[in-house]
Amino acid sequence: MTQVLVVDDEAAMRTALEANFLRDGWGVATASGAVEAIAKFRGAPCPLVVTDMRMPDGDGLSVLQGVREIAPETAVVFLTAFGSIPEAVLTMKEGACDYLVKPISFDSLKQAAQRVLETSRQPEPASEGGAPDPPKEEFAGNSLVFRRLLGRARQAAASEADILIEAESGTGKEVLARFIHRSSPRRGRAFVAVNCAAFPEALLESELFGHVRGAFTGASAAKPGKFELAHGGTLLLDEIGEMPLSLQPKLLRVLQEREIDRLGDTRPVHVDVRVIATTNRPLMSLVGEGRFRADLYYRLNVVPLSVPPLRERREDIAALARLFLHKYAPKSARGGVSISPELLRRLEANDWPGNIRELENFIRRALALSDGPVLDADSMGQPQLPEPAASATGAATQALAAAGTSMRDMERQLLERTLESTGGNRTRAAMILGISLRTIRNKIREYGLPPRRFA
Repeated sequence: MTQVLVVDDEAAMRTALEANFLRDGWGVATASGAVEAIAKFRGAPCPLVVTDMRMPDGDGLSVLQGVREIAPETAVVFLTAFGSIPEAVLTMKEGACDYLVKPISFDSLKQAAQRVLETSRQPEPASEGGAPDPPKEEFAGNSLVFRRLLGRARQAAASEADILIEAESGTGKEVLARFIHRSSPRRGRAFVAVNCAAFPEALLESELFGHVRGAFTGASAAKPGKFELAHGGTLLLDEIGEMPLSLQPKLLRVLQEREIDRLGDTRPVHVDVRVIATTNRPLMSLVGEGRFRADLYYRLNVVPLSVPPLRERREDIAALARLFLHKYAPKSARGGVSISPELLRRLEANDWPGNIRELENFIRRALALSDGPVLDADSMGQPQLPEPAASATGAATQALAAAGTSMRDMERQLLERTLESTGGNRTRAAMILGISLRTIRNKIREYGLPPRRFA
């Protein structure tokens, strides 16, 4: 049961929030002021504090500071009826996780609470190299390409440079962005994400840069933008390639000057933000199509990172599958559910066009449909997975048999064509042919195949 401390000097508000949290299964403590809140928190720390901003015996910032001294990892969300952009920015600078203006629905508060609890975990312990290790619940794998990616991400995290992550959908771009934030000197500050494809043009501008009261029809109150909320921390611009062309010059100016112009305001506002942008399409191709500014591309592409698709890191599939098995298995069954060797082989043989997201959904579906403690391929039904001896070599084998060549030539051609069908992936070729990786290496040398071509 998640615990929350609700702080508000209005008895009616405290009672309403307490009743709603209790209804949703939360454990709730309440306080009528700053002094009582800090005393109760010291006696029973909890992962979330929801506090009013202005109270007779102190403000919400004093609650925040007291909480931070006792338990720095606790998430703090502010509620106030006196919303203002300077006040919102100040609370974010001091370490608040969110800032909501009354009146607000409990559903909105609950969503904000769940979001900040997910993103405000305490930084992981440092590894031998001095950087935090990736959280085990999000990362899995020991392939060379994956280890290289994490190494480069750690190096980039230590700098202040903006980062561009280009990768296919479902590969874990946002997970990598959060890892970079937690590995950086900004890890104690906010991580704010915005999906550039989820908003129409007019709304996206307000979402990013904020607006003042009366800036447009319906702007009844001022609202800070994502850049301001991420001040001191990291801003993730997800699917940056979908940003309208008309907004791109304004973003470019922010990246160059570190100043934003709120809608309807006449004064620029300084922001200290590290920007990570992600895209599932190569931005340079969008530049060539005239849909993305070249100068913005070069300004974002200070540190380029590319997350390999799952088909290029098949060695990690088994570890990822077990990770999701542990994550989604019922608590009563964890440790008692396993994946059969046959199913693992077939998972590794699949190309997974939806990448990690598709594999994750497959394991969830497998758990839902399986009757026993072992997930087995034959009892799974859809989606159909390839047999371990994939059809990639079937046509090649028939052609070689018809050619009447020697056994040595057939073996060389079969090896070469199998390697070509896997894009040069030796591990995948070894699995298809049913031989060891060492045998693949020896045969490449024996037949004089270009080693760099089949790395």
